[in-house]
Amino acid sequence: MDILFQDWINLILRWAHLITGIAWIGSSFYFVWLDLSLRKRPGMDEGVYGEAWMVHGGGFYHVNKWMVAPKSMPPELHWFKYEAYFTWLTGFALLVTMYYWSAESYLIDPNVMPLGKWDAILIGLASLFAGWVIYDLMCKSPIGQSTGKLAIGVFILAMVAAYGFTHVFSGRGAFIHVGAMLGTIMAANVFRIIIPNQKKVVASLMAGEKPDPALGLQAKQRSTHNNYLTLPVLLMMISNHYSMLFSHDQSWLIVGLILIIGGLVRHFFNTRNAGGSGKAIAWQLPSAAVGMAILAMFASYDPDAAKLADQEIITADHALAIVQTRCTACHSANPTDEGFDEAPMGVMFDDIAQVKANAQRVLAQAVIGRAMPLGNMTEMTDEERGQLGQWIRAGMPE
Repeated sequence: MDILFQDWINLILRWAHLITGIAWIGSSFYFVWLDLSLRKRPGMDEGVYGEAWMVHGGGFYHVNKWMVAPKSMPPELHWFKYEAYFTWLTGFALLVTMYYWSAESYLIDPNVMPLGKWDAILIGLASLFAGWVIYDLMCKSPIGQSTGKLAIGVFILAMVAAYGFTHVFSGRGAFIHVGAMLGTIMAANVFRIIIPNQKKVVASLMAGEKPDPALGLQAKQRSTHNNYLTLPVLLMMISNHYSMLFSHDQSWLIVGLILIIGGLVRHFFNTRNAGGSGKAIAWQLPSAAVGMAILAMFASYDPDAAKLADQEIITADHALAIVQTRCTACHSANPTDEGFDEAPMGVMFDDIAQVKANAQRVLAQAVIGRAMPLGNMTEMTDEERGQLGQWIRAGMPE
């Protein structure tokens, strides 16, 4: 019953996270597009920075933007903030129910660092807070006055965090915490900077005062950061389904490639939406494609395959013995692990025929990806992984 309850909680929270995340990304991408599409035209009202015309849903829309604020407030003002807040809240709840509730399976890997459950949880929580504090201080420092220096600083922050996480948590736990840290920064930008600054502008107008233009510029800077971080964070959030990303010995470098590739793709759309063409937009997507090819080759390289090339290939009985010793606690018709009532995804290894039928899964998840067994609870060795991989690649001889 506990397992079923946890699964339902996970499903409900995941669906809610998807709903609110899509709403946040949609509004974020729309407003960045709108900001970049604004054009100055004759006859605009005083103080208007730019305007945009759109057609959608059978009608036309005409939007003006005041860089500081209009002379007076309209009777109704729409705010876009709850999408961000609930995306973070549902994401944090997912982090708790999956990675903290089942820390022994998903967060802790004794081969990386033998942590206690509460030690791992406290490290995770502290890292989310520390990431925001360091980022915020960086933005408010002299570095924050330079777009280029600040971008490099944020990249270094993410890389340091990735390196630290991969040397403390399991592979999937490390990747999800990189994404959670960046997602926390993004939500905190909305909660701590963007919305408060907008409220200060509104309050100034209501008091008949002239708003401080620096408030809008600061909010725009943070909004732009959120825009460029969105695509990398999305991939981090689904990375637990792709062991080739998080299981590499230097997976922190993969984080760097994901940040660069996602940033390049986003920069292409931003440049194009701003009216760029020709050489201005010709290099981003090809560069992202090259980066993706490098990522795929780097993540797929298996050094153990070369090390075992000259060793004798194990027999089918030996392969079965390894799998049944390390994997059948979960992957069996009758799992002995109390965390499973039935074999995950219906994959079972009770006989050699089942092992051969699922050999490519074993190769991807246990050999190359090293994502299984969960948290390496059965202490599968590198030698065993290598022997299984060699046997599978050799055609699984008897």
